[in-house]
Amino acid sequence: MKKLRIFTFWRRANTSFITIMATTKRLLPVGIQDFADIRTRGFVYVDKTARVYDLINGSGKAFFLSRPRRFGKSLLCSTFGAIFEGRRELFGEISGRPALAIYDLDWEWKKHPVIRLDLSAGNYGKGLAVLLSTINAGMRSEAEKYGITLDREDQPASQFKYLIEKASQIVGEKAVVIIDEYDSPLTGTLTKRDVHIELREELRAFYSVLKSCDAHLRFIFLTGISKFSQVSIFSAMNQLSDMTLDPRYADICGLTQEELEANFRPEIDGVLESTGRNREEYMDKMRRFYNGYRFSENPLTVYNPFGILNHFENNGKFRPYWYRSGTPTLLTDLINSQNIDLTNLNNMQVGYDDFDAFDIEEMEPASLLYQTGYLTITDYDEKEECFTLDYPNIEVRSAFAKLLKP
Repeated sequence: MKKLRIFTFWRRANTSFITIMATTKRLLPVGIQDFADIRTRGFVYVDKTARVYDLINGSGKAFFLSRPRRFGKSLLCSTFGAIFEGRRELFGEISGRPALAIYDLDWEWKKHPVIRLDLSAGNYGKGLAVLLSTINAGMRSEAEKYGITLDREDQPASQFKYLIEKASQIVGEKAVVIIDEYDSPLTGTLTKRDVHIELREELRAFYSVLKSCDAHLRFIFLTGISKFSQVSIFSAMNQLSDMTLDPRYADICGLTQEELEANFRPEIDGVLESTGRNREEYMDKMRRFYNGYRFSENPLTVYNPFGILNHFENNGKFRPYWYRSGTPTLLTDLINSQNIDLTNLNNMQVGYDDFDAFDIEEMEPASLLYQTGYLTITDYDEKEECFTLDYPNIEVRSAFAKLLKP
C-alpha cells in the first residue's frame, strides 16, 4: 500500500494553504547488505536481533552457518559487526524506523576490534596468487582501521595472527573475526583438482589461526554455501559450532510466513490494491512460489528474502528472481565434469552425515543440491534420523528444469 506524504506551501497572494499529495513507496533493501546503510537510510528491516542476542550471549563463541546464495548471510555478518563495534545508535529509533529488539536487552555494547573478511570476490581458478592477493588486501584494509601495519613479507597466517593480537591489544578488548563466503576459493575450483588442493592447504593454515588465537577472540562467525568435510578445511577449525541444521537458528536467515505478513503488510496491500487480486489466493501463490526452504528437522519453512524483496519491488510480479541472480558455477561445473545424474531428484533420502559429504574427494549430489538451494528438507524421520529432500517451491523447480535443458 502506498503511503501519502503531504507537502504544504504558503500562498502569499491569498494567505491560503495549498496541499499537494505525493505518493511514496517504502524503501526496500534490494541487494543491500550493509546493516548501517539499511538503518541510516530508513530501509525496511526484518528484526532478527533477538535471535542474534541469544547466539552471542550464550556459552559458545565460534560458529559456522551454511545457507544458499542470496539468503541474507552478508547482512547477518554486517549486523554482527555493528553489534560488536558497539554502535548501539544503529539499533535504536532511527530514520523513522523503530528500535530493534536488542536495543533494550541486557547487552554490554563494548567496542571490540572487528576483523571482517569477504572472500566472495576473486577468480580463484587462476591459482594461489589470487587467493593470497585477496586475503592480504582484506587484512590490510582491516589493519588500517586500527593503525596497524602488516609485514607484507610474512605468510598470510602469520599476518592474520598478528592482526588479531595487535587489534585486541590496541582496543583493549578481545577481537571479533567475521569471514563471509569462507569457501568461495574452494567452490570455485572444484573442477581444477591441483589448484583446489593448493588453495585448500593454504586456507587450512590460514583458518587454523582462529584456533591458536582463541585467548584473543571474543566471537568468530563464518558463512558460506558449503561445509567442507572434517578431513579437509574444517579440520583446522574443529572448535566451530555448526548452526546449519540447528533448529534454534533455522530462521536466522530467511523470512517466516509470520514475518512476511507482519513486516510487509503495506506491500501486500499495495499489490492487492493495484492488481485486484484476491488476498487468500495471492498469499497462497506466494507460499507455493517462494516459500518452502527448510533448514532443520523441525517443519518451519522460510522464504528467500531476495526473491520476496524483488517481488514487491516489481509490484507483485511472480518471476524467478533468485534463479536469475546467478546459478552457482560450482553446480554447473560439477554437473558437466562429473556427469552427475540429476534427472530424478524427488524424495531423495539422506542422513545427517550426507550433509557433510562435500569435498573434492567425495561429492554427493544430495549434499551439493541442498547446500546450493535447489533441494531442501521436506520431511524428517526421527526414528531413522533420515531426511527427505525435494524442491522447495515452484520457482526452484521451474528454474532447475531450465538449468537441465542445455
